[in-house]
Amino acid sequence: MRRGDPHWRLAVVIPAFNEAAGITATLKALAQQDDLDFDVVICDNNSTDATVAVIEYFIAERQLTRWRVVSEKQKGTGAAADTAIRAAIAAGATHIARTDADCLPARNWVRLIRAAFSSGSELIAGKLIARTDDRSVSPLQQRVLAAAVAIAGAFGRFRPGNQGPDYLGPYMMSAGCNMAITSELYENAGGFPRTAIEDVHEDRALVNAVRKISWRYRAHPEVIVFASARRADAWGLLRTLGWYADHRYRPDEVDIR
Repeated sequence: MRRGDPHWRLAVVIPAFNEAAGITATLKALAQQDDLDFDVVICDNNSTDATVAVIEYFIAERQLTRWRVVSEKQKGTGAAADTAIRAAIAAGATHIARTDADCLPARNWVRLIRAAFSSGSELIAGKLIARTDDRSVSPLQQRVLAAAVAIAGAFGRFRPGNQGPDYLGPYMMSAGCNMAITSELYENAGGFPRTAIEDVHEDRALVNAVRKISWRYRAHPEVIVFASARRADAWGLLRTLGWYADHRYRPDEVDIR
């Protein structure tokens, strides 16, 4: 998969809910990629703040003609991400990358995703590193996030729901805020379930759907996104692990801002 190849088109999608205070940093990280040959589709998930206005100002100020906002009123990262992805596919995207509105893709993120697709991967699971630009997040809190991600990934390989004769290969954790997939595989797998995050981990559901129809899913630790530690900060390690382990910890407020 080469840059400028007329047979493919990459789109980056972002679900967003009430992210007016922080989404500009994410948008800047995308606008500063060392490979800018991609579309951007941001799905506003019925925000009650100025999220849409912030995004539209950013797009207009920089004249980003390949960036746009769509909307989804149904609550849920799964629903919003699915709406964004299907809008991108309808516009011609053959490959999709996803991050979240509180994350910072590394400067070479798009380029390395392109290389990962070129290597034969059809579902790419990138690596998460805790953001360090937020001075309110301590090194300890950053380590809590890293530990939660590592333990959740290890647990997933042994989780009974991730085992079974229908799967073509082993379980692979693929965080929704740093993943990429071909449009064809996304549609064949049924896409993200259109659910609220409190009900289903949509990234896990998509990975397991892919595992039933393809071997071409791989972890690519060189594909890096700097992720927010705000949940780990608010909940602590044990509760964060409980959240990732089948929502054994389920707080009243998931959408921490």
